[in-house]
Amino acid sequence: MKSRELKDHLYGQVARIGAALASPKRLELLELLAQGEKSVEALAQAASIDVKLASAHLRVLRTAQLVAVRRDGKSRIYRLSGADVSALWVTLRGLAESHLAELQVVMNRLFAGPERLTLESGHSLLEKVRAGDVVLLDVRPESEFRTAHIPGARSVPLDELEARIEELPRDREVVAYCRGPFCIMSDAAVTLLARHGLRARKAAEGVPEWRAAGLPVEFATV
Repeated sequence: MKSRELKDHLYGQVARIGAALASPKRLELLELLAQGEKSVEALAQAASIDVKLASAHLRVLRTAQLVAVRRDGKSRIYRLSGADVSALWVTLRGLAESHLAELQVVMNRLFAGPERLTLESGHSLLEKVRAGDVVLLDVRPESEFRTAHIPGARSVPLDELEARIEELPRDREVVAYCRGPFCIMSDAAVTLLARHGLRARKAAEGVPEWRAAGLPVEFATV
């Protein structure tokens, strides 16, 4: 292979990753899988697409070796092919936030009300949780909490939060987090908590961001 052909081949291989990422829905699927493995049906429901389209997107991601699949009876269960894929998603999203003014405008709207957003470092938040100064609430589905969660967090899925509101102390601030900066479950949780008279704010970062920063995560014991 001549040098020019070799270079074209090398760049072409890297471009496979870029091509696989060039879809909003495929990026959303990667973010969902960064929370833990899921069936194609669960992914389709979470991404608001039908199973056939979800399967097509997953085939593209699998061809680029970004996801892997296993069979569980008749179900196909997908997972990221490595922790570096989760880190890639975090890096790509952060790059977009830094360089795209349009995204910055939307993010500013999403995080309207600076008192609702935790801007402190992960280490600072960890210290407050360990000291009992704040209650850290994981409002993702319980299966995602079991896969990995921020140390000291309590699992109260968003769809159970109102029914379990009395479990939360009223003398401490509640910090809610979900799947990451683009996830709005924590926004809904903060609104609900405030309506019940609790002091609440959201943390923008989720488990993928936590891992990418080299911070510890915990796993639920069964």
